[in-house]
Amino acid sequence: MKKALKITGITLISIIVLLIAIPIIFQSQIKGMVKDYINDNLNAQVEFSDVSLSFLRSFPQALVSVSNLTITNFHPFKDETFLTAKDISFTMSVKELFKNADEDPIIINSITVNEGLITLKTDIHGNTNYSITKEDTTNTVTTQKSSFKFDIKDYKINNSALTYIDEASKMFVSVSELNHEGKGVFSADKSELDTKSEAHLSITMDSTNYLKNNLVKLDALIDLDLPNDIYTFKENKGFINQLPLEFHGYVKLLEEGQEIDITFENPGSSFKDFLAVIPETYSKNIETVETTGDFKVNGIIKGIYSDETIPTLDINIVSNNASFKYPDLPKRVENITINTSIKNTTGIIDDTYIDINALNFKIDQDIFKSSATLKNLTGNMLVNATLEGVLNLANITKVYPIEFDNNLTGILKANIKTAFDMDAIESNAYERIKNSGTMSVSNLNFSSETFANPIKISDAKLTFNTGNVSLNQFNATTGKSDLAATGTIQGLLGFLLSNKPLQGNFNLNSNLFAVNDFMTKDVPETDKNPTSKKESFKIPAFLDCSINAQANTVEYDNLKLKNVKGTLIIKDEQAILQDMTSSLFDGQLAVTGLVSTKTETPTFNMDIGIKSFDIAQSFLGFELFQNMAPIAKAISGKLNTELNLKGDLTNDFTPNLKSLSGNALAEILSSTVNPLNAEVLNILGSTLNFVDFKKLNLNDLKTKFEFNNGQVSVKPFHIKYQDIDIEVAGSHNFDKTMTYNAVFNVPAKYLGSEVNRLIGKIDEASINNLSIPITANITGTYLKPTVKTDLTSGVSKLTNQLIEIEKQKLMNQGKTEVKNLLGNLLGGNSNTSDKEPSETKTTPIDSTKTSPESTVQKEIKNVLGGLLGGKKKKKDTIN
Repeated sequence: MKKALKITGITLISIIVLLIAIPIIFQSQIKGMVKDYINDNLNAQVEFSDVSLSFLRSFPQALVSVSNLTITNFHPFKDETFLTAKDISFTMSVKELFKNADEDPIIINSITVNEGLITLKTDIHGNTNYSITKEDTTNTVTTQKSSFKFDIKDYKINNSALTYIDEASKMFVSVSELNHEGKGVFSADKSELDTKSEAHLSITMDSTNYLKNNLVKLDALIDLDLPNDIYTFKENKGFINQLPLEFHGYVKLLEEGQEIDITFENPGSSFKDFLAVIPETYSKNIETVETTGDFKVNGIIKGIYSDETIPTLDINIVSNNASFKYPDLPKRVENITINTSIKNTTGIIDDTYIDINALNFKIDQDIFKSSATLKNLTGNMLVNATLEGVLNLANITKVYPIEFDNNLTGILKANIKTAFDMDAIESNAYERIKNSGTMSVSNLNFSSETFANPIKISDAKLTFNTGNVSLNQFNATTGKSDLAATGTIQGLLGFLLSNKPLQGNFNLNSNLFAVNDFMTKDVPETDKNPTSKKESFKIPAFLDCSINAQANTVEYDNLKLKNVKGTLIIKDEQAILQDMTSSLFDGQLAVTGLVSTKTETPTFNMDIGIKSFDIAQSFLGFELFQNMAPIAKAISGKLNTELNLKGDLTNDFTPNLKSLSGNALAEILSSTVNPLNAEVLNILGSTLNFVDFKKLNLNDLKTKFEFNNGQVSVKPFHIKYQDIDIEVAGSHNFDKTMTYNAVFNVPAKYLGSEVNRLIGKIDEASINNLSIPITANITGTYLKPTVKTDLTSGVSKLTNQLIEIEKQKLMNQGKTEVKNLLGNLLGGNSNTSDKEPSETKTTPIDSTKTSPESTVQKEIKNVLGGLLGGKKKKKDTIN
């Protein structure tokens, strides 16, 4: 016994060793066969990371796995991915591994696909990306046998997805979260296939969404007649969401298409079956919903599906006198009538139409009715619809478990008829859009993340006309703001049914319009984190309209603009201001420009005209003005200016000062100066004791500014203090630092008695024509300025002037003596004729003597110190 156990153990160990070793031996052979099979059968680029072989995972069968498979198309879908799969596994008998693949193909018994993704595509020229198999050449002598043969007994597709795109018909089908399995014997002439399928299905045709991520299930038992290519549905039950459908019939494969003969219906007849079509996320536990009335779905699909034809269709959805009520809600929807059919009697796809004869319901005493016909579904769809009734919007949450951030209230009344084709909407052919009727909304209250406050519409009345909709009345409030509007809307259906912009021309009036009322809400405290930001208001991309606006008051930041008028054009996420005028700071404001929210950071570009602004008011209320001209704090009077500014806006739509660029031309009118209000003037006053800044004359002052990257550059400008000319230039930053030079050209008569006696020695008449420039270098900040005076150029200028005067005197004296000498030689007057030339005295310039320049400079420097920073001498004070 012991020996038998030992032999058994050795045998088991040997088998396990073989099960581990054989895959290693045969792995390269299997990998080669997979590559050969792919190359022999596919016209596509195929890549995979590895091919593995295992006996342990599927014993007693062998398991071959292809990992990370990717198939990429050739022309005309070059480099587009056709299929990817995490792995595809094949099982086969172990004995198949010992076959000579060149002589006998290996028989595959089952296939499993994990996390596959396949994209089937047909372009507008009819090319398909799935026609990648090589043509059958079995009738030629050189035909190479395939390395594999399929004798499938079962297969599985796990957690996979399929996408179908038909560019010509504008059809998009998406199957996601697909799990499918089937069992059967495909090698027999007649057999059964037992399948189970589950997936989420979305179908879109020509921008119309028919199914959106709806859960579908199908358990089907199918008879397989392989010689005749007939597949008959026997015991079959499918689900669309929770709506069960039973169907019968068959599909027969033809050379160019399929012959289809299928009938289906829902086995029950309760109206609850209709609610089951609604996705479970929205239907909210339909098991507890109380319903009355019936609901039936039945259909026949019969005919040939080919490139030219489709089967005829006769599908009907009917419900009469139905109702439903959710147990936790107070109201019931009743008198529900549904009568809809989908038909095609010719087999021509363009002849398919949907006829909604009735879709009616009642809530309390409000009755709502609608009907529509949709034709030419796959081409230029034709729509004819009628909408009539009254709906109390507050009842929506009382009959259906939908949640709003705020209660939705209001009364909607409609009586509308419309007829149009989709091409007319796409091409804005408004004359082909036939509308008639009216719609009104009263006491509507709703909120949105787009706005900071709920919007309350007290009255809105619209008239539907051919090609447009007239807005006859619109009165609304939000926050502090009120709005009243009339106008014309174009493209309403294009906006509602496709991605077309909403176009219109409006007249808008407001007593108070607060810009902050239209900003995005702050992030709630519970959602805030250190990196979260307040979102800025975005100009809606769907708007394309012109608004002639008039408002008594517009509040923007801390500004209050009065009597605002202008045109606002909203298009392409930009707001364009045209000829906007307003009263502000006891003056007039004119603005032309634009604001754009196309980029993550909103931007602006404005031309601003200012006339007769009160300087003191505008300095206190206008941050930009405070940074543009900080010294204006000390000025009282009026201001005219023209500004061109562009830059970024902050989240609350105020200019980001550090991003500004542009220029300005400013003019000051009727001004007075109070140096106590500006520290820089105080410092200058204590440094330059010959200037009383209270007496500065700024009237008619004009200066030019330039803005760039947070810096204001001021071009040189001149102001007068009595008969002293002052030239100012420099720059300052919005961080309140500055660098300025002020050059005071001081007449000589104000330089004190000692300097004037010096000038008088040379030429008393020149005193009134001489001046000295004194430069004040102003740095630091607005609150802590630093002033340094520079006399270098002033001393040099005055010295040169005095020396030049002395030279002129000497030259003039020399000229007189030469003239007298020449007169004597030529027989001049008798008063000088008897004098000897030697008696005439001249004063030649002796270059060896001390330089007059150095002497004069020294004297000037000695007497100028008292002008700067010293106590004023009474006799030298400038009045």
